[in-house]
Amino acid sequence: MDVKLAQRLQISTAWTDSEKFVREHPTSSLRFAWRLKGKQKFPAFVSAYFLPARNKNRHRSVSLEVLCSYKNSPGGLMESGSSHASCDEYLILKNKSQEVEPYINGRCIYLVGMMGSGKTTVGKILSQVLGYSFCDCDTLVEEEVDGTPVAEIFKLYGEGFFRNKETEALQKLSMMHRLVVSTGGGAVVRPINWKYMQNGVSVWLDVPLEALAQRIAAVGTNSRPLLHNDSGNEYTKVFRRLSTLLEERGECYANANVRISLENIAMKQGYRDVSSITPTAIVIEALEQIEDFLARGGH
Repeated sequence: MDVKLAQRLQISTAWTDSEKFVREHPTSSLRFAWRLKGKQKFPAFVSAYFLPARNKNRHRSVSLEVLCSYKNSPGGLMESGSSHASCDEYLILKNKSQEVEPYINGRCIYLVGMMGSGKTTVGKILSQVLGYSFCDCDTLVEEEVDGTPVAEIFKLYGEGFFRNKETEALQKLSMMHRLVVSTGGGAVVRPINWKYMQNGVSVWLDVPLEALAQRIAAVGTNSRPLLHNDSGNEYTKVFRRLSTLLEERGECYANANVRISLENIAMKQGYRDVSSITPTAIVIEALEQIEDFLARGGH
């Protein structure tokens, strides 16, 4: 089971001419927020991911993530595909990642939490800012079973088979470095999985059940094998099942080295609803707590 790693290059530029950029990169795809329309120049931070050659001419494909703001904007606008973060938030994120780097020293970071808690979204941002690679444990299991989706694996082979494959994946990942790993929601129930995750830093994304149920109900439960057999309307069905799962797993999640409570973040930022918290703010909180854990002598 190979983890596909991409080389990453960050470029910080001064003022970039948008028309010139398109002329020099005719095969690129660059999207701008509506606030940037009509703006010919803007400062950009560019993240480029160089993937292995795939076409007959052996050219390497390049995926560019452009973070940009434009002159005289109040606080600035930061673009990252469809994600937005303020310039201040982005700078805090970069500074915090530099502060934590000497403490983390290449250790892997394992994100644990209930389904729908944002492990993939948070994990990708965290991996980018640390210069790590991101790995989804469920995806590794799917690849090991010939690309079969998790829901189909549960249906064809049962949960026990999936859990065994999940443990095998974590065992292999435990021997690697500089990875942010998104684990499955139930990975925490096996003590052996914690043994493998002890080689890195485990982070629990603790999201209120109501918010989890709203997120999952909004997109449906077909890809959630532990949910979509229940009866009732979507939100009620999801909330009821999540409540049962949290009762079963709550103490297991609490074994994590670091707990990121979205309710606490919302309280600190003055939000009434955790849905107002940006993924970047969650990553900043995670970096602060990881640094604190390691500075206090955490392994």
